[in-house]
This record gives sequence, structure tokens and C-alpha cells, in this order.
Amino acid sequence: MEKLQKLLRNIDGKGYKAYKSIQGNYKFSNYRLSIDYVQGDPFASPSKIRIIVPDTARPIRDTWKATNKRKVYICDRITRKVAEAIQKESNNARGSGKSGLIFIDDPGQEILERTAVIAGESDLTICLSIGLPANGRRINGKEAEKLLMKMIPSIMQRSVFAISDKELIDTVQLADQHTEIRKKMKENGWIAFIADGSILPRQSGINNKPLKGAIPFKSPEENKVEITVPHNDKPLTGMALKQGISLIVGGGYHGKSTLLQAIERGVYHHIAGDGREYVLTDPHAVKIRAEDGRQITSVNISPFINDLPHGQDTRQFTTANASGSTSQAANVAEAIEAGASTLLIDEDTSATNFMIRDARMNALVNKKNEPITPFIDRIQQLYDQLNISTIMVMGGSGDYFDVSDDVIMMDQYLPYNVTQETQLIIREYPLFRQADSVNINYRWNERIFLPNSLELKKGNKKKVQARGLNNIQMGTTTIELSNLEQLVNSSQTNALAEVIRYLDDNHILNMGMTLKEILDFLDKKISETGLQGLAQYPDQHPGDLARPRRFEVAACLNRIRTAKVKN
Repeated sequence: MEKLQKLLRNIDGKGYKAYKSIQGNYKFSNYRLSIDYVQGDPFASPSKIRIIVPDTARPIRDTWKATNKRKVYICDRITRKVAEAIQKESNNARGSGKSGLIFIDDPGQEILERTAVIAGESDLTICLSIGLPANGRRINGKEAEKLLMKMIPSIMQRSVFAISDKELIDTVQLADQHTEIRKKMKENGWIAFIADGSILPRQSGINNKPLKGAIPFKSPEENKVEITVPHNDKPLTGMALKQGISLIVGGGYHGKSTLLQAIERGVYHHIAGDGREYVLTDPHAVKIRAEDGRQITSVNISPFINDLPHGQDTRQFTTANASGSTSQAANVAEAIEAGASTLLIDEDTSATNFMIRDARMNALVNKKNEPITPFIDRIQQLYDQLNISTIMVMGGSGDYFDVSDDVIMMDQYLPYNVTQETQLIIREYPLFRQADSVNINYRWNERIFLPNSLELKKGNKKKVQARGLNNIQMGTTTIELSNLEQLVNSSQTNALAEVIRYLDDNHILNMGMTLKEILDFLDKKISETGLQGLAQYPDQHPGDLARPRRFEVAACLNRIRTAKVKN
């Protein structure tokens, strides 16, 4: 501690690059400070530091780290505590550029595996970003001393050393409850569970916190189930959707899309008090939508689109500017290739001609002149042949009644099971559509991305960097991710950029693995080493990373405009 203080006083007033001399490790009374990276300019990306707290200073019980899920929840809770302390700390260090900034990768409503806080066998590592103070481009040593010697210790006292055992025990208990719910879902073949009393609406499109005064969810009796969970006096009750085909219907503004949005976010777990903490979905559920203009590289969309004009091959379909229908077909095919077991679809974000073609249009346009086989004619085959379920919002076409196992109608944000009513309607208004019977088991690609797919060069240097939630800059091209609705945090995008860099640095694409094999490899790598195993310098500050699912990794690779594929 004294060594760092002396260094800061010695470099006070010198050129900013003299800050490089403070890189290294310093012992404080109850933690060790590691300054891993020093920014080269007060306006540049912030410096990176780690605070390593031994278990002797803040014990983290072995039972709290007994499972990976418990460990993730513990780290998440401590991260939130540190973020709260940073907000409360009077951040009045002054200077140029980012002087005095203190930042931790603050989580949202979802509990994600992150690198902000890492629980080791015998210590806890907290990763922070800081702006080392300057006046112009000269070191402000006094402000730096205040930042590192007073503000950071104060934040630690308010967070890591202040968090109670009860807070951490409550967090572990929530992890156990989520584990038990998922176990029951798997045993009973449920692809979604929404607990009674859940608050599904959010405050706004940019605020994911629960809407105050919203109507609590209440399950229809036909779908109501009961789950006994640990650490809870009463069983949880709620609506379960079984494997198969579930339809969500109702009038506009009655909560159809809100329910589906809660289900699509249910692939992640949520913090206590979120309103959706007991809304859980098949973790291999993928939201499917139309995505005009996206890149498609050698994807087999032939189960949905065939016999295009000019003889274009839809078994290895490639385009730099997909239409609504071809993009949605590709999104389905790519999700299946990556291992999806449930598809989530909202008609509002779908291509109409991909979803449905009614009897009158069939009569007018001869089938031999229509290359699109609509989703309604494949949805049952996907389930029967590939065991892929679908949950769909549909407000404009009753044709889907014929293929649905369960129909939930939203009315004033409350769900009602109307499956029996739809059966009566089917009998009263029969349809005579007939889907062609084909074997779709063998019709999905196992693609191999070629090594030159990753073009990271920009000038003489390699560059891959996340730009917020929706973009990654790779070399001279941009990977556009704005339509990935289950990508929920910019730190996941940071991790996707690290995946691309890791694949390139380690020549993974030279190994000839299929896309599915690459996803399996990355899942195993992250599970064994943590996300920091992907970082360029894993023994230092591992960056602001949160774990993306394999489906978002696949979606990112599929949207690389320089991709080249061997089928």
C-alpha cells in the first residue's frame, strides 16, 4: 500500500504515460490490488484493476460454491452489491477525460455467468475499470491517490465486506429453487412455466424492470401445475406449457406478445423481486423472426423454400440480402442446426408468406408456381420427426388451430385456455389444406466454416470489438446482431467478440469441425475454464464478459458477411 502511495506521489505532474509504472500488485490490509492494464491516455478506454479478497477476509462458504449454479448466483449478488456501492460512493475525483471513473460490469434483471466477480477456491476476485485522473495529459497524483487509496477501499467496505451471510444464503436458495423447477420441467415435459403472481409487463422498451401496478399472472385451471421447491413453505403454482404446439391468441394490446417476451427471456434466470423470477423456459428455446437484409451462407432452407426461379439451390442457399421469408426460413434451419428444441414465434415479427397461405390464395396461385411451403405445413412435422416444439403468438389466422395442442387466449393480460372452443370452431369451419408429407430428418445442414471466414485484419492489425449490444466490428466489416432478441446484455456481445478472437487465435476453424461441434467445444471450454478462459490474457483482468448461449454464438457466426462454408 505504501509502495503504491509513493509511486503516485513520484509521478504526480508527469506525462500521462508515466502511469505505466504503477502496473503490478499491491497488498492492502484485507485484499490485494492488481493493476493489470493502464490506459495510455485520459480519454482512452479505462484502466483495468482486480481486487483479490482471500476467504480469510470475507469467507465464502464451500456450500455456497458447491454447484456451478450456486457459484454464479453468489458472484452475481456480490457484483450487484459492488455496483450499488459505486453509485453511493461520492465519485468526486476530478480531471480530464475519464478521470475518476469507477465501473463494474453491472448486471440487469437476468442472472448471467460473468467475469465481473469470480469465486475461486480460496479467494474472490472483483474486476473493476477505472479512469486514472489527469489534468490535461499530465498525471493528477493527488486525485489518483484518493481514487486508489480511499474510494476503492470505501467501495469494498460498503460491498464485499458489508454483504451479509443472509443475503448470500437467500441467493443460494433462489439458485436451488430454479434448479428444482427445471428438474420438474424436464421430468414432466414442460417447455415453459409461469408462476402465479408473476409480473410479466416491463416498465418500457428500454427499462426491463417490472411495471408497477401490472396485473399479476394467474394460470388457467387447465394448465395449472404445482411444484414443491426447497426453502419455500408453500408449493409454487402456475401455468405449464407442454411439449408440442402451443398457440397464444387474443385481441390487440391484451398481452399476447408480453407473455411470449417473458417466455423468451425465461431461458435465463431472474433476480428475486423481478416479477419473472419464477418464469422459466426450455433453455434450448430460440426466438425466430424475419430479418430482411441479413447475410445467409450456404443454409439448407429447402424444407420451406424450393424451386426458386433461375434454379437457385435452396439446399445450400446463400444471399447477402435475404427477404423476410428466406431469412425466417434460414433462422429456423440455423436454430435446429445449433440444437434448438423449442421455437418461439410472434406473428408481428414474421413474414406473412412464410407463416401462412390460405385456401383462396392456394386456389389462385398454383403450387408449382409457389416456392414457399408455409410454416403451418411444417410445424407438425418438426414436432413429430425432430421433437421440436413451438410456442407461437397468432392473432390473425385461425388456420393454426388445426395443428395446435394447446390454445391460450390473453384477455386483459390474463390467460384462458380456449382449446376446447377452438375444436368447436374447427368442426364448424373446416379447412381442407393438406401438407405434403416429407421426411425432414435428413434435410438440415452440418456446415463447416472455413478458416478464411474470419477476416480480422484492419490495416496491419487484427481487430474484433463489440460496439454495444447490437454490433461487433470485425476487421473492416460489421456483424449486425440487432434482431437477436435473446441477446440481453452488452457483456454477452463482448463475449461473442472474444469468441471470434479465440477461434482465430487458436485456429479452431482449421480443425474441420462442424458448427455444432464448435458450439459443443466452446460450451465445454467455458464450463471448464470459465469465461476468462476465452480472454486474451486470462491471468489478468478478463474483461467485461457475460456468457452467451450457444444459439447466440451460432447466430453471430451465421451473420458474418465474410463467412465461407463447406457443407
